[in-house]
Amino acid sequence: MPLSWNEIKSRALAFTNEWKDEVSEDAEAKSFWDDFFNVFGISRRRVATFEQQVKKIDDKQGFIDLLWKGMILIEHKSRGKDLERAYKQAKDYFPGLKEKELPRYILVSDFEHFKLYDLEANYNHNFVITDFVNNVHLFGFIAGYEKRTYKEQDPVNIDAAELMGKLHDKLKAVGYTGHALERYLVRLVFMLFADDTNIFERGIFYEYLELKTAEDGSDLAAHLGQLFEVLNTPKENRLRNLDESLNAFPYVNGRLFDEHLPTASFDSEMRKILVDCCLLDWGKISPAIFGSLFQSVMDAKARRNLGAHYTSEKNILKLIKPLFLDEFWAAYEKVKDNRIQLQKLHESITNLRFLDPACGCGNFLIVAYRELRLLEIEIIKGLLKDVLERKQAVTNIDIYFQLDVDRFYGIEYEEFPAQIAQVAMWLIDHQMNMKASEIFGEYYVRLPLRKSANIVHGNALRIEWQSLIDSLPWEKREPKFNYILGNPPFIGYALRNDQQRQEMDLFFNQIRGGGELDYVACWFIKASEYLEKYNAVEQKNVELSKIAFVSTNSLIQGEQVGVLWNVLFNKYHIKIQFAHRTFSWSNEAKGNAAVHVVIIGFSNFDITDKILYEYLNLKSEPHEVKAKNINGYLVDGKDVFIQNRSFPVNNVSKMVYGSKPTDGGNFLLDDEQKEILIKDEPLTEQYIKPFLSAYEYLNGKKRWCLWLENINPTDLKKFPAIYERVINVRKSRLNSSKAATRKLADFPTRFEYNSQPDSDYILVPLHTSEGRTYIPFGFFSKNFIAGNSCSVIPKASLYEFGVISSIMHMAWVKTVCGRIKSDYRYSGTIVYNNFPWPESSTEKQIQGIETAAQNVLDARAQFPDASLADLYDPNTMPPVLVKAHQALDKAVDLCYRPQPFINETKRIEFLFELYDKYTSGLFAKEKSKRKRKADNL
Repeated sequence: MPLSWNEIKSRALAFTNEWKDEVSEDAEAKSFWDDFFNVFGISRRRVATFEQQVKKIDDKQGFIDLLWKGMILIEHKSRGKDLERAYKQAKDYFPGLKEKELPRYILVSDFEHFKLYDLEANYNHNFVITDFVNNVHLFGFIAGYEKRTYKEQDPVNIDAAELMGKLHDKLKAVGYTGHALERYLVRLVFMLFADDTNIFERGIFYEYLELKTAEDGSDLAAHLGQLFEVLNTPKENRLRNLDESLNAFPYVNGRLFDEHLPTASFDSEMRKILVDCCLLDWGKISPAIFGSLFQSVMDAKARRNLGAHYTSEKNILKLIKPLFLDEFWAAYEKVKDNRIQLQKLHESITNLRFLDPACGCGNFLIVAYRELRLLEIEIIKGLLKDVLERKQAVTNIDIYFQLDVDRFYGIEYEEFPAQIAQVAMWLIDHQMNMKASEIFGEYYVRLPLRKSANIVHGNALRIEWQSLIDSLPWEKREPKFNYILGNPPFIGYALRNDQQRQEMDLFFNQIRGGGELDYVACWFIKASEYLEKYNAVEQKNVELSKIAFVSTNSLIQGEQVGVLWNVLFNKYHIKIQFAHRTFSWSNEAKGNAAVHVVIIGFSNFDITDKILYEYLNLKSEPHEVKAKNINGYLVDGKDVFIQNRSFPVNNVSKMVYGSKPTDGGNFLLDDEQKEILIKDEPLTEQYIKPFLSAYEYLNGKKRWCLWLENINPTDLKKFPAIYERVINVRKSRLNSSKAATRKLADFPTRFEYNSQPDSDYILVPLHTSEGRTYIPFGFFSKNFIAGNSCSVIPKASLYEFGVISSIMHMAWVKTVCGRIKSDYRYSGTIVYNNFPWPESSTEKQIQGIETAAQNVLDARAQFPDASLADLYDPNTMPPVLVKAHQALDKAVDLCYRPQPFINETKRIEFLFELYDKYTSGLFAKEKSKRKRKADNL
């Protein structure tokens, strides 16, 4: 247990008075440093060695004056000697040290002047011995105090996760598996952390492993088993003849060590992995390590099935800050000088309850708890302002800290991460207690553990969330959760298992199209049901619950918006209060896979100050925009739903799907197959047409197809090669599992679906990269057969080509189209048919668009050997084509309004207003028309 800062300062003053005179002898130097370490309550003999022999950079032998391996190297000189030279001498020792022995700090001194170098933070600090008491805080690391920083992808986080992953694999390989293995690892993680953060006396776990266990690992499991028992036994109940090295460990409680586990088995390699874990500084590990740890010990298949996307703290803050944290800090700034109001704020935050209904390893709960504890510390500093200003000692600081981990709840489907989440909450609590100790000068630790986070191992979609509160003793119950937050699993339609499909049916079986939604949508419905039941919006002066989830961005794109948000807005009266539009969600786990997500904060009551966070690109920082209303597309506009339409909302050319062969590959030919066929049967050339799929079109490839729509049966038999292919088409269709396809075997010379125009047309590739600024549409003659990976717009005009090739149309595409991963999935019925065209273009404006559109085609034609994929790659797009598109954009913009659009957000807001204008009453008219038809039947 470290000394309080008040005690350390008192000792520092005594040290200064004792040693401010010159130190002249080596014996005195040793005593000097022994007393220096004693200032911090540390025995120098236990942690650091005098005259450590080491090979220097010049291969000569040297002697380090004082070395605490992995922590600090001290080099002293006689009074008045050059300390810069002493620092260089200290660095010269580094090549002779092992990596794990390299110190973070170097202290050089002539016993009057001191210079401390922090090699990790890259700073140094000078002071003289008479000013030691005012600089003693620089050496808090000796006592065990450590300032915590939370860095994404800190190497120690990754190293710890990977080492624990290796230990997991080794234990599993020897047959130690399942619940016992998971519980065992969680205990080890706790002990490693405790060993570096003063839950234990610093370093005693490492020392116990080194001194008490055999190098071959043969007795390690027995020692750990005994240690588990000791940690679960109060000191007064322990055996009186217990080895003193075991008795030095504290009683932990918290039920972490109460379960009896089977005895494990270790070998030398496994022992070395555990020792190497001890050599990491677990005090530096951020709470997000526990997510990384979990992911590193799962195989890829299991991770995919669970939809696990582990997150960086930076991204977690994007959710919790607008959900509650910003509001509380604003309240603090408002009342920080009013003691009574500050006390009320303190009471209000300590009475809150938080739930993560898909908590995984607890990342969201951990960071939320940490941030609230940091706020609580500031509140307590304000409440104790007078005491602190008078520099009086603050005693019994535990009575001031009221926020504890038992206010945080989680539900997790898998047992292992649920265990990690509970332990992680204890660990972040201890980190915050250490911070409080540093600030208020008194050591503060909650040990034995008396409270714990309420983490339930179960299925959040089957559990009544309120039951987590209702199951508590009566005196601890609260009306409801104040905040529900988290990152539920993302699992698309094709990847769901039977159980997940059944759970989708629980929420969406009565909703048309609900089965196509992502699995994460279930949490939105479940949360909305909770709000409907427990948020008494009609009552005044009642705290109302708020919710925020991370979600795959598919929920705000394409058909899913009309399915999900129609229900949320109209049945549950949900209002989106803040949202982050699509960005790349990175994580701290091995492989660092990124997904494209949104964050949506909502409740069933409205607020005035809604906020949209927008991103210039997927990896940029967000900027904040105030919104009047946030709709299901995360646009500031009315709650409209873009649904499938059979015809365009304006009077423009109709779009239809391309032709679908369903031929088993028998109608399609590459260049070589085409040439062989013509060579063998020259007259077949009349039946061979160029075939366009999205891939061939975009990448400049050639493919061909047999077009036998009107072939004479007599002619067909004249061409054996073609006839054989037709037979194979029939066989392929007959072997299909689909009845409709089997019926098509009766028409083996025809495509399954033939929509080939009898005129020129615009080709629309249905799948295209999101990296392109524009989708490259193209004109083709009727002789080119468009496949079903494309759509076509027959008899389309140059004006229509120009409008859909513009940035205005692309803004609509980005917002309403569906996606495959992050790439656009263009739909005629959703995107094109609902696109609001310019309201009233003049003939001059139309001509301007046609001219600009032709310039785009002409610019493309200047590069006949380049594919459209290369021409429209933002990194290789020719300047002449860029300028042609920019001119087209201006021409199209002028058809909408004379004022320029300052950004994409303003474009899409304008388009939604125009869409609402075009369609208001339209659906009601169509419904009325259908009703009249039914009445006349």
